[in-house]
Amino acid sequence: MKMKTFILVAVAFIELLFFGLANAQSSYPNRTIQTIMPLQAGSGVDILMRPIAQKMGESLGQAITIENIPGGAGLIGATKVAQSPADGYVLGAFNDSILTMLPNLYKKIDYDPIQSFTPISEVAAITFVMVANPSFPGNTAADLVRIAKEKPGKIDYASGGNGSPQHIGMEIFRQYTGAPIVHIPYRGAAAAVTDVMAGQVPVMISALSVVLPHIRAGKLKVLGVASKIRSPLLPNVPTINESIKGYEFSTWGALLAPKGTSPAIIEKLNESLAIALKDPKLREQLIQQGFEFVPLGQEHLKEMISQGLVKMKKVIKDGGIQPD
Repeated sequence: MKMKTFILVAVAFIELLFFGLANAQSSYPNRTIQTIMPLQAGSGVDILMRPIAQKMGESLGQAITIENIPGGAGLIGATKVAQSPADGYVLGAFNDSILTMLPNLYKKIDYDPIQSFTPISEVAAITFVMVANPSFPGNTAADLVRIAKEKPGKIDYASGGNGSPQHIGMEIFRQYTGAPIVHIPYRGAAAAVTDVMAGQVPVMISALSVVLPHIRAGKLKVLGVASKIRSPLLPNVPTINESIKGYEFSTWGALLAPKGTSPAIIEKLNESLAIALKDPKLREQLIQQGFEFVPLGQEHLKEMISQGLVKMKKVIKDGGIQPD
């Protein structure tokens, strides 16, 4: 009799627990959602995610805030997301550097790009362009290779730090072309862009969304678009691939949640993201900032992370890239 009573109580407790979880998920969200961005304000992913978060919040009925935590090359913010409760109220807005580059660069980090997070979706691809100070004598990426080979070790390029997307993009270019260019790391991409405009360093590769205003103002010139096809924002600028066959580079932004976040919550977030990206005004805004639309959903993001980890491992190893 005691055993039967115990079983009945246990079953009732489990039913109550599952009812509570289901109820919590069906009412999600009932308060503000915090999105941690382990990157500087004004970065490509920051520019991408702010209007999207606002639109997602409108469809969910709750505000989605963005909190920039850029320290430690992005490791601090990413770790905070990984260690947050898996209740859907703390999300991560990451670039692929945090998920595929940094894990290959550092011997020990406090999160695993696959095991520590529940993928939500890739959000958009980020168009990159190779830019130079207007005084730089070359006008194409092929010119950069020629000039660098004429002056070995004398042509520098700037980046937002060791292992940053700007560094990786140019390192792939160096490995692909054999151009003897020299890396000058900065503490953040904004400082790197400033010094290229000032002529302290001649060239760099950057997210188009970050440098487009400077290009239009004549403070930077474009040597080439790093994507497969020309950008509609710079229709007369050739891709790097047009003069250096096979070179291509872009990055992407994604949304993730802490490991263990329920499928119901992930589904709601993906639905709100899809609704946001169907908005004609938002789509046009993103296109005008140099972003490219991609397949949405968990499975595509999982594939992008897995493929990126393999590719970046080779690039970083072959380049002998070390942490700052």
